[in-house]
Amino acid sequence: MRMAKPVRAELDRYAWGRLRCGCGEGAEHVPDLFRRVLEAETYAEMADADLDGHLIDRGGLFEAAVPAVGVILAALTEPLSDHARAYLVTLLWHLVAGDPHPSEEAYGRAHLDGECRMRAREGLALILREAVSGERETAIDILELIDVDGERVEHYRRFAAKRRAAR
Repeated sequence: MRMAKPVRAELDRYAWGRLRCGCGEGAEHVPDLFRRVLEAETYAEMADADLDGHLIDRGGLFEAAVPAVGVILAALTEPLSDHARAYLVTLLWHLVAGDPHPSEEAYGRAHLDGECRMRAREGLALILREAVSGERETAIDILELIDVDGERVEHYRRFAAKRRAAR
């Protein structure tokens, strides 16, 4: 899949080179990694563009993770290959479940976790769509972390369980 306009627009919003990345350099290469994930035709091609270690490393979030949440949400509005969708939803879960990397805390970015969750809430409708038709379990796990409506989370857990039982 070619990178869709909403994804390009979201990527273009940020000066990625000014954002800290887990690899120790500026994050100017992150848009290219997203492009490679979205354009990959095989799982092997996509695995070659892993964003792990750039946005998050062993649960520790880096500054580039916050705008990456918006990029993932923009990508979820588009038709995606199954492997790209699974990868992006799982990556989103890691970003909303993460904590600031100690190096980011030293830079005064001790709230990256809350910023990622707040940004993910902006795409609540997309996450709900995933919970009923896409990467169900992971999307429900994301809901559990970002949704302030505990009853909704439980409703979607029950809905997913009924769908699994019906198979």
